[in-house]
Amino acid sequence: MKLKKTDILIAVLVLAVILLIIVPLSPDLLDIFIITNITISLLILLTSLFVKKTLEFSTFPTVLLIVTLFRLALNIASTRLILGNGGNAGHVIQAFGEFVVGGNLVVGLVIFLIIVAVQFIVITKGAERVSEVAARFTLDAMPGKQMAIDADLSAGNITEDEARERRQEIQREANFYGAMDGASKFVKGDAIIGIIITIINIVGGIIVGLLGVSGKAMPFDQVIRVYTLATVGDGLSSQIPALLVSTATGIIVPRAASKESFGQDLSNQMLGNPSGFYVLGGMLALISLIPGLPKVPMLLLAVILPIVGYVKSSKAKKAQAAEQKDLAETTAAEKRKPESVTSLLHVDLIEMEFGYGLISLVDTSQGGDLLDRVVMIRRQCALDLGIIVPIVRLRDNIQLGTREYVIKIKGFEVARGEVMLGHYLALKPEDVDEPIDGIETVEPTFGLPALWIAEADREKAELKGYTTIDVPSVISTHLMEVIKRHADELLGRQQVQTLIDNLKKQQPALVEEVVPKMFTVGEVQKVLANLLREGVSIRDMASILEILGDYGNITHDTDVLTEYVRQRLKRAITRSFIPDGRARVITINPEAEKILSNSLRPDKGGGVAIEPAQMQRFLANLKKGIDHFLSLGISPMVITSPMIRRQVKNMSAQICPELVVLSYNELEPNVEILSDWTVTF
Repeated sequence: MKLKKTDILIAVLVLAVILLIIVPLSPDLLDIFIITNITISLLILLTSLFVKKTLEFSTFPTVLLIVTLFRLALNIASTRLILGNGGNAGHVIQAFGEFVVGGNLVVGLVIFLIIVAVQFIVITKGAERVSEVAARFTLDAMPGKQMAIDADLSAGNITEDEARERRQEIQREANFYGAMDGASKFVKGDAIIGIIITIINIVGGIIVGLLGVSGKAMPFDQVIRVYTLATVGDGLSSQIPALLVSTATGIIVPRAASKESFGQDLSNQMLGNPSGFYVLGGMLALISLIPGLPKVPMLLLAVILPIVGYVKSSKAKKAQAAEQKDLAETTAAEKRKPESVTSLLHVDLIEMEFGYGLISLVDTSQGGDLLDRVVMIRRQCALDLGIIVPIVRLRDNIQLGTREYVIKIKGFEVARGEVMLGHYLALKPEDVDEPIDGIETVEPTFGLPALWIAEADREKAELKGYTTIDVPSVISTHLMEVIKRHADELLGRQQVQTLIDNLKKQQPALVEEVVPKMFTVGEVQKVLANLLREGVSIRDMASILEILGDYGNITHDTDVLTEYVRQRLKRAITRSFIPDGRARVITINPEAEKILSNSLRPDKGGGVAIEPAQMQRFLANLKKGIDHFLSLGISPMVITSPMIRRQVKNMSAQICPELVVLSYNELEPNVEILSDWTVTF
């Protein structure tokens, strides 16, 4: 790691501060360091006043620690000079002491103690409490802020990069306030040790002066005068910078609630309402009538304040008029310029529209959690299917019924449903005969008969064996199934490129060999779409690209390549379609398989050349098998040889598009197959 000059300089300065604790200083050198300390403290205070956000001064906790250490080192050095140099610790300390003590030692000492008390009890304690509360509330608010970012991302209000940046900013804020909570303890400790050092200087100075340890002994009154003055000057020279830094702490921590600097906020908020100046001027004029109060300054303020209010009011009116003029000019310019229609050409890949009565499901302020469910659906699709689901646009549509919702893919409706807020959807199991009160309906996702029941009847329905589902779960389940059903349409070339780029980070050699040397992104996209069309996950992109690389020199037919990939993904296919390792399936008669195999037409996109009458008999027999399985409550599944699997799938799509068709090569060896129906010609 290459260090920059500033890094080296900071390291040297920190080491020098630590050496100050050990190495004795001359009075002249101590003067320079004390002035430097005051200058740095003033710079910190001014910086805290000018920043707009706390993160603009994110190094403040570390700076606070270093400055506190520097101040303690100067305290030790000044104590060494006061006690060991006859009370002479430099011109700065002497000047501070004489300024406060003046001609009256007792009054000066009392003023100094008041300054120390204000610094410790008011400023330091207040800054510590502000840092502690800010850290606690910032950490408590992190989950809500993260959910708000996810909601904005799912609604399309922000991009992935903006969401990532906002998450990083939230993390930095939490780190800053946590660090400030700890750093404020250094400030408190510094204030306490300042008081202790003051007591040590006075008591030790009296002992040293009376005993003559650092020279000849002095009279008691002279000892009190010399060492008290030096102690007060030393304490003041350290407490003033400490007061400045503590004030800066109290100012910068609450800055998260503002977008402007402290001066701009103060001007806008306290001086932004001119009517307050008129009222305040009138009140001062009335108060000046009280006997004994100084009338001249109060009447002078009573005149000045309304004038200030009038000036501010005039500026505000001029600014408002100028803003309205600019707005009118901008509007006129927009009307004159040619209308841009490019934004109207955009088509959202997937969107949901809601009737007026369902808006509360989306509105987080009304307790709606559908946005959070959409975020979870996108994550679940990434785990189950391996795809990046695009942003789901959620919008209202007054043309829909109040209880209706519509799901669109590429601008066209693909699914519709109707729900009842305040009710639960109850699904009746086949082995339950007990009826319940409710409104008959059809479950929108799978078309099952169901009932809408009141919330009060939910427990009763569940006791009778019914499955109850709340409204947001009904809608989110419907959306999830629609995404799975149309996953191949949602997977575009750009999404495929993103998946390839993500894989390239882990396996660059594999990606460089296959894409684009052997296959284009478009060809890979066709293979992936074929897999998704039949419900096969593409999450294992590495295995998919490996099999494409193995067969890339043999064929570029994406349908044939898909079959090779499916056979490589046999473990995933088995776990997905036969999770328990045992399946009752529909098989193809060996003679029928032979007929289909002999009638393959590679030059016709993998179709089959058989007579229409034979085709009708085959499909009719297959339809009987499907109906047989459905009557038993079993999802139908066809197992066939690898050679004709694709052709059987294409043929069966005419009567049952959702039918699962697998080949023997796509199943693990330990799978138990039970044939309940055999299809023949």
